[in-house]
Amino acid sequence: MGTTRPIKDLDQIKKFRNYYIDTEYKPRNYALLVVGLNSALRISDLLSLKWQDVCDGKSFRKHIIIVEKKTGKENVIAINRSAAEALFTYYQTLDHPSLGDYIFESRKVANKPIDRYQAYRIIRKAAVACGLGKNISCHSLRKTFGYHAWQNGVPPAMLMSIFNHSSYNITRRYLGIEQDDKDKVFRTISL
Repeated sequence: MGTTRPIKDLDQIKKFRNYYIDTEYKPRNYALLVVGLNSALRISDLLSLKWQDVCDGKSFRKHIIIVEKKTGKENVIAINRSAAEALFTYYQTLDHPSLGDYIFESRKVANKPIDRYQAYRIIRKAAVACGLGKNISCHSLRKTFGYHAWQNGVPPAMLMSIFNHSSYNITRRYLGIEQDDKDKVFRTISL
């Protein structure tokens, strides 16, 4: 069994995140990928989001405030432009959703979100179609956020706080640092 990996290539991320807009028009699935990539939430927390967590009925909030299921800790996440646009695109396709409705609502079970396995199928379908290999799963969304934040200079201590990790070693594994990443550092530093 392989290890879940982040998506490191920005062009692959773009193709992956846009699969459900460009190839199959499924705004819910598109929003799942985009919000997952931009929030660093665990899939269980992502699926538990309701519309009231992201909007007040008139406009989208600036932050998601959630108590994480795994840690029991409160986490405040800024809703960036990409996530807000994906949510807005999806929201516009719905017929007057209630603020108490789940964002990623199941089409088979009333008043319930899709389950983890359905989220996995949505992610895997886009990953396979985009040629991303077998090690892309629900957790890849969270790991992709971390990897690109790290690549953009976010200190590991900040990522540890964002992820609510209890140790730096856990965060370091999330980043998926490989020899190519180490080589880049040595090539960049020329003293």
